[in-house]
Amino acid sequence: MVGAPARMKMVKFAQSRGLSSRRVCALLSLSRSMLYYNHQMPQRDAALASELHELSKKYPRWGYRLIRNKLKEPVSYGRVHRIWRAEGLSLPRRRKSRRLRGKTHRWMSAITPNGIWAYDFIFDACANGQKLKCLTVVDEWTRECLAIVPAARIRSVDVIEILSQLFALYGCPAFIRSDNGPEFVATSIQTWLREQDVSTSYIQPGKPWQNGAIESFNARLRADCLDVEWFRDRREAKWVIENWRKQYNEERPHSAIEYEIPIQRRKSWELNQQEVRKKAA
Repeated sequence: MVGAPARMKMVKFAQSRGLSSRRVCALLSLSRSMLYYNHQMPQRDAALASELHELSKKYPRWGYRLIRNKLKEPVSYGRVHRIWRAEGLSLPRRRKSRRLRGKTHRWMSAITPNGIWAYDFIFDACANGQKLKCLTVVDEWTRECLAIVPAARIRSVDVIEILSQLFALYGCPAFIRSDNGPEFVATSIQTWLREQDVSTSYIQPGKPWQNGAIESFNARLRADCLDVEWFRDRREAKWVIENWRKQYNEERPHSAIEYEIPIQRRKSWELNQQEVRKKAA
């Protein structure tokens, strides 16, 4: 079924070819009254469409579900989606990733902050040819990015130094999850983590989806920052990536935690724990 806007385009095209309004409406089986109908919906949605355009420019890789959480007034998903598509703001579809079918391995899930951290590497390059090796660390429960450290190279001793700083800032996690990269399975880092009373959880080789939280985060970092920004050198990359990390933690709603903002999720949990301790006292 062809909608009213599409029919009006057909009428205007036929009129541009020299056909009269009466003739066009007869050929398309339309009432001539529709030619003079003033559609009110675009006028009512003009302010919302303008706000969506502004937010889309500010957050170019956000879809309508995330953008809806930033609107000044509450609006239904249906209305936002309709205007989003009408304004041509939809993001390009991603290609479906291919995975081998088979049995999935069940892994423990985080139920509190600092329950499970996940870390991994992601690689990029600057315009001047400098290589970027970024260590990313994520809390699986809050989905907060605790650190993104770009450097020319990062060895196991550097990983220990970065983790020690994060442990001092956030406290030690119960578990830390990673793949089997040489920096993560090194004897030095395993010994150091045992001394900190932190257990390791290594995924099975060739199954990155078992570390889904960090893989999802790295994909988002790639799509929203690394593939969008153009770094002149490593120094500029560090500044831009850190600003993106702060925006991710403090502004971006996350679908995996019911569209909460990561840092707000952590603060809400901390406030709840304070209330529990007060009642217990």
